[in-house]
Parts: sequence; structure tokens; C-alpha cells
Amino acid sequence: MAKTHAELYDAIVVGAGIQGCFTTYHFTKNKRKVLLLEQFFLPHSRGSSHGQSRIIRRTYCEDFYTKMMEECYQMWAQLENESGTELYRQTGLLILGRKEEEEFCAFQDTLSKECVEHKCFESEELKRCFPNIQLPSGQAGILELSAGVLCADKALKVLQDLIRQLGGVIHDGEKVVEIKPGFPVTVTTTTRTYQAKSLVITAGPWTNKLLLPLGIQLPLQTLRINVCYWKEKVPGSYGENFPCFLGVFPHLMPHHIYGVPAREYPGLVKVSYHYGNQADPDERDCPSAPPEVADVQILSSFVRDCFPGLQPRPAIIEHCMYTKSPDGNFILDRHPKHANIIIGAGFSGHGFKLSPVVGKLLYELSMGSALSYDLTPFQIKRFQHLNKASL
Repeated sequence: MAKTHAELYDAIVVGAGIQGCFTTYHFTKNKRKVLLLEQFFLPHSRGSSHGQSRIIRRTYCEDFYTKMMEECYQMWAQLENESGTELYRQTGLLILGRKEEEEFCAFQDTLSKECVEHKCFESEELKRCFPNIQLPSGQAGILELSAGVLCADKALKVLQDLIRQLGGVIHDGEKVVEIKPGFPVTVTTTTRTYQAKSLVITAGPWTNKLLLPLGIQLPLQTLRINVCYWKEKVPGSYGENFPCFLGVFPHLMPHHIYGVPAREYPGLVKVSYHYGNQADPDERDCPSAPPEVADVQILSSFVRDCFPGLQPRPAIIEHCMYTKSPDGNFILDRHPKHANIIIGAGFSGHGFKLSPVVGKLLYELSMGSALSYDLTPFQIKRFQHLNKASL
């Protein structure tokens, strides 16, 4: 039987990925008593926040993300200052696609409207400036200059260290087995029982498993993603001076291809497909799990045709989980029946860069504070027409 912990916390946060860590960080910065629970021992690679790199960018079709990114950049810089750790490396982000494609145009429109510094390249100029990329004629490029790479593993570690330094409590290796709504809310793990004025669930692919006993299921897909690394034929050809890139080719493939220049593994460039196969997160690493080969074949063809300086077979394949919402936008909202249970979910493979502001918003929801941003695009009620969320 789990022991009862006597202390009443202002909040319990479940899930120590980047969203849960930044949420907890905001509680500690505001001198609140907070407990961060993680089912696995830290660090681990079972969720969505591990690995060495993530792209940071302002480029979005939706201007509400671009607006949020202004503060995110400031908060990432603040975290660097507080921790004395470099977390951001500016590389630029090159968007590749056809000028007439709707999404490509929307990227350019948002950057222009929000006054984000960028350069546009016609097909011939693109070939001149980036000779180690070979695209069919008619392809254009947009270079967002302030984009770059975040050091994911380092960010998690410095956040967890700061949380502890600021008085927050982190208990890893404790899986949540029961949540009893009410005031206070009661959370039982495999080890103990805790109580708090509010609960924030940032459990990634395990979100619906926690929500089912609370009478709600969100229309989330948990996807197992292949993260692929490709060897440079000539070391350094896609290194320090090469930008991150995002390929938007709806006439060829339904999902984006993205890339990060060689640094994590010397001589290896990360090039991956922004989609995967549905998978149970508890069975992600099961030996009997079916191999996902379709996306690797798509990537191999792309690398062979467009990145001739890379070997066309991946040198390393790692795995990550996405928790995808139907529209690709986040869920940041209160439980429909329990106002002191807050849900942060559906980050859809693009939430890492936005986690400083996401954490702030989840803190504000939990405390009943004035919200820094309009959360209409992130509310649960937008899914009611799907009949998939049992609200």
C-alpha cells in the first residue's frame, strides 16, 4: 500500500518531458510548492523530449505560434543565463518547396506579417547559394535567419537542476496509478499518495491512459517516429555553415521532411519524416513491434535525389514518440468537469521550441491567473464535432 505524503502542494505536474519541466519551472519561479512526477528514472528516452537536438523557428502558417515564439526566444535566452549553459545555436532554417504551394505561401506571409527577418530564393539562386542541395526546377526557398538548433538533453537537465535549486521536488521512477478529482486532488503512484490544489497532466503519449478514469478521452494519435541520421560523403559538407531545413512537398508526400546539420554525431546529418506509425507507448521498444520501413524508403529516395553529398542509407535510426492532435495544434485546457485538473497534450512533434510559453500558460491555467495568450486554438471543445472526445 502506498504511503500518504502529508504535504499539500500547490500543484502536482505529471510527466517530466520538456512541457512538464517548464511548467514546474514556472511554479518554482513564482515560489509555489510543486511536485514533478515521472514514471521512468531520469534521464530516459521513452517519450518525446530526449535526444540532442530540436529545431527552433518562428516560421509557421499560424501566426499565433509565431507571436508566441517571440517570448519563447527570450525565455530560452533567460534559461541560458540562469544555467550558464549554451542551449541555442543559430543556423537559420531553409524552407524548401514550390512558390505556388499554399503552405509555402502561408509560411512566407506569416514571416512578412510578423516582421521576421528572412530571405527568399528563386530556383536558380537557391542552387547557387546551396550547391549541395539538388532540387527539381521550380523549387524555391525561404531562409529564416533567426532559426537554429536547441540542445534538447541539456535543456531538460538544466531545467531539472533549476527546479530543485528553486525548491521544487522531482520524484522519478514513480508511475501514477490513480487520480482522485476534488479539492484537493489526490494522486497515487506506485510508491506514495500525494495531494495538491491543482494537477497538471503533461504525460505525452500516456495522456489518454491517465484521462480515461477521469471520464475523458482526447482524439490523440501516438506515433512512433524513426529519427534517421545520414553520413556525409565528405566530412563537413553539411556541418557548421549549413542551415536546418524543412521540406514542404505536398505533390510528392503528405508530410514534411526536416533536417538538422551535422553536429550530434560527427559527420551525420539528421533527416527525418514528420510522421510515423501508430503505436502503444508501452510497447514502443517491444522486439515484436513491426518495423516501419515506408518512411525510411521515402527518406532514402529524397536523400539520394536531393542531398547527393549524403549516403542514401541511414547510418543510425533512433525512435521518438509524437502525440498528435487531429489539427496538429496543442491542447492547453482545463478538464471539462474538474477545473483544477489542467491538460497539456497533443504537441504533435513541434512543441519543444514553444515549451517555455506552454509551461507559463499551464501555470496560469492552474493558478487561475490572467492568460498571456488567447487559448481558443488550443481548447478541447474544438474536437466536439469529431465525436471522438468523450466530454
